[in-house]
Amino acid sequence: MGQALYRKYRSKKLSEIVGQKHITLTLQRAIKQGKINHAYLFTGPRGTGKTSIARILAHEINRLPYTDESAHLDIIEIDAASNRRIDEIRELRDKVHIAPTSADYKVYIIDEVHMLTKEAFNALLKTLEEPPKHVVFILATTEVHKLPETIISRTQRHTFKPIDEVDAIKHLGVIAKQEGMNIDEDALLLLARHGRGSFRDSISLLEQVGNSKNKITKNDAEKLIGLAASEHIVGLESATLSGSPAEIIDALDRLVNSGISPAQAAKQLAAAIRTRIISGENTKVMNSLLADLLKVNASTEPGAQLEISLFKANLDCDAINSSPAALKQPNIAEKPQKTVASVEISKPLKTENVHINSKPTRQGLQDNWWNEVLADIKSTNNTLYGILRMAKPHIDGDRLKLSFGFGFHQKKVADAPTKAKIRAAVIAVTGLDLTIEAVHESTKLKPMARTTEPVSFTIPIIMNEELSSITNIFGGGEVLDS
Repeated sequence: MGQALYRKYRSKKLSEIVGQKHITLTLQRAIKQGKINHAYLFTGPRGTGKTSIARILAHEINRLPYTDESAHLDIIEIDAASNRRIDEIRELRDKVHIAPTSADYKVYIIDEVHMLTKEAFNALLKTLEEPPKHVVFILATTEVHKLPETIISRTQRHTFKPIDEVDAIKHLGVIAKQEGMNIDEDALLLLARHGRGSFRDSISLLEQVGNSKNKITKNDAEKLIGLAASEHIVGLESATLSGSPAEIIDALDRLVNSGISPAQAAKQLAAAIRTRIISGENTKVMNSLLADLLKVNASTEPGAQLEISLFKANLDCDAINSSPAALKQPNIAEKPQKTVASVEISKPLKTENVHINSKPTRQGLQDNWWNEVLADIKSTNNTLYGILRMAKPHIDGDRLKLSFGFGFHQKKVADAPTKAKIRAAVIAVTGLDLTIEAVHESTKLKPMARTTEPVSFTIPIIMNEELSSITNIFGGGEVLDS
């Protein structure tokens, strides 16, 4: 039978412990100076090394080598969850006065000590008040608030912290290399984050995804550990904040069909919304949605609870977007105009104060130009930025084609006001005046035949569906006074 990776790579010395130097250095100095305390209390989240360090400490204060197979008569481990009654602690109290068989100290490691009964704590307290010189207690717990203050005050307390992501990624990378795994750093980051500060959990996840013979990507890791694909979560987020109820159901169906539970979808979406709030998009809608998503897992009907939460947020977004302030368009005359998305005219019209090249060129265009465009858009419209992150940009002559994997993303970018915002950002970043075209990846479009020379100016305008269809067929139009 093979050995689990977290056991195979468990540290054997205090100097090998990763991520808890504030504890290991203190313990090493104490051992070196011979200042051994009669009782230690290790507290902190699960999987952060409390039991491992307790075992190593028990061996090092007795100057004994430590291995997973180590078994010494003077090092006794007690699981408080199974031995929580007063009788077991009384038996322990009677035995502590017996001298060690061969070691310097008799060490008692009591794991999950918070599980002891009140009577058992009282019995243990008497031993901690007057401990024999040859006895050392090491208490470990994940729930220190359940311990009596009288117990805590008689121990030297060490608080373990969740493992830092940088340390976790580095350590996982070392293990992956030694195990011959070919894995992306993005995948390692995903495993470290999903471990939530627990080395043991992160290493177990690495073992789970490490059976693949091919290179392990972030997408592979997401599938193997039961997470929703990132693009599906982004799609659900976009449908909720800028789509329709039908688009929300479509995005949810994609998740369900890929084997993702409503609770898991809510959990990942909550993480995405939290990121947006931290980045500055701290609106009432975002905060309300985050609060609702956190209730999904506890619901008796998580699927229905998730749908209700998303529909509510969608309605709130619609109410904001349809308010008079949101409907007012900058730099557009108050009088309604029937126009087309891209209009050739004989005389210049007033547009935004931006520099426009009459003949677009890609010469000298930087490789990261699209990222700069996204950054420009994000500063004014975070929702549009979230949609455009999913686009694959391609410049074809004087057109910027944006390909989307989801149809509702393509529809959101297809309207004239949105194209105008994208066009303005492209001009500001690159100086190129490009006609914006949103394409669904499943749709194959032929390039339009051009019958005229490039024009000097292109203006953003509002159109209806019929006029848009005519314009797409005949390649242009003329503005008529109404």
